[in-house]
Amino acid sequence: MDNGMALWMFAAVFIVLLSGFPVAFALSGTALLFAGIGVQFELFDVAFLQALPNRLFGIMNNQTLIAVPLFVFMGVMLERARIAEDLLETMVELFGSLRGGLGIAVTLVGMLMAASTGIVGATVVTMGLLSLPTMLRNQYNPAIACGTICASGTLGQIIPPSIVLVLLGDVISTAYQQAQLEMGIFAPETVSVGDLFAGALLPGLGLVALYLLYITITAWLSPTTMPAPEQKTREQGFYLRVTKSLAAPLLLIFSVLGSIMGGLATPTEAASVGATGALILALAKQQLSLEKLLDVMQNTTRVTSMVFMILIGAALFSLVFRGFEGEELIIDILSDLPGGQFGAMFSVMLVMFLLGFVLDFIEITFVIVPIVGPVLLAMGLDPVWLGIMIAINLQTSFLTPPFGFALFYLRGVAPAEISSGQIYKGVMPFIFIQLLMLAILAFWPQLATWLPSTLYGEGL
Repeated sequence: MDNGMALWMFAAVFIVLLSGFPVAFALSGTALLFAGIGVQFELFDVAFLQALPNRLFGIMNNQTLIAVPLFVFMGVMLERARIAEDLLETMVELFGSLRGGLGIAVTLVGMLMAASTGIVGATVVTMGLLSLPTMLRNQYNPAIACGTICASGTLGQIIPPSIVLVLLGDVISTAYQQAQLEMGIFAPETVSVGDLFAGALLPGLGLVALYLLYITITAWLSPTTMPAPEQKTREQGFYLRVTKSLAAPLLLIFSVLGSIMGGLATPTEAASVGATGALILALAKQQLSLEKLLDVMQNTTRVTSMVFMILIGAALFSLVFRGFEGEELIIDILSDLPGGQFGAMFSVMLVMFLLGFVLDFIEITFVIVPIVGPVLLAMGLDPVWLGIMIAINLQTSFLTPPFGFALFYLRGVAPAEISSGQIYKGVMPFIFIQLLMLAILAFWPQLATWLPSTLYGEGL
């Protein structure tokens, strides 16, 4: 076998992906094409493909992945129930009288929506439609307004329950077991989605705190960019209305996360609680109808089908890649890099960051992580820390011009007078904040590992 074919295969799949061809078929089609070429020239053992049925059955029988459609359903239902509108109105009234108060309100609502939906596109679009006109009407600098909306919308990547973390949890766990087997550990430990949820909580909240700090400092140093609107007299019962508005989504968030971290439910069971809770909230707000329910179910089916089709394509791609000794090639490349463990980790993070310009997080999670994950974990890296580093890295690429997906989402709903240049300018400080959080996490891994080890013991 020749691992040079693995490099050609890797290059070919990215060319096909950049052409706009559907990801699932790009992965599987490229894999089958190269497998056929390899068999023809006796470079590939077709016996590798015999493992495919077992892999596909494993994907369909994976209890963790059942959480994906349930979390998607929860997020879409909350979006259709107009929870964000009520939250934003409440937060604007609560903080709007402060200098930079609208920015603070948007960031906090983005955090709550991230913890409720975990869907970046829906959050950015919703926040763009609801908050951008209000911020512009109150004389906010357009760049800062756009940057705040994009950055707060991408918090769904890292704040649990996040679909990114659900998918990463499954992939990282498989990579961790593979790394342990290669090291001669024949009773390998696993990494659960709950571990990643717990590991992401402190970095996610730290990121929110840094966002709020930046907005507050900017508002005080440059008052004209985020002026405080005229203070209105608050009506009687204002704080009771605030409490009612926050109570339902916070109860839902605590029910989902608390049941997972408290060991009362698996992520799949907690996701079903979240989906049921979203239905109850929509019903309580009189936002549930048969037409809306069908729309939510269709959207959930569409997203879930896309995820699983990509996962099947990625399984076939990784099998053929391994058949061409691609895994050994990656080990050799990362092992020969200067700097050892740090050099390998830095290089992988840089490649993922660059790939995030043009590929979605699902493709990177299913294609790149299974290839580099076992190698990095075999070097002794903590699997939870690695998963959180990857999640924040992918979140950063969502914001980075010119291909950041969050920028496209906002561009699609922003008024015509907002230029792409203003959106790009606005997100730059938040990109630096996210890179700062990556650096903090790199030098202080306990930020990601302390809570999981406290909750679940010192197994990792």
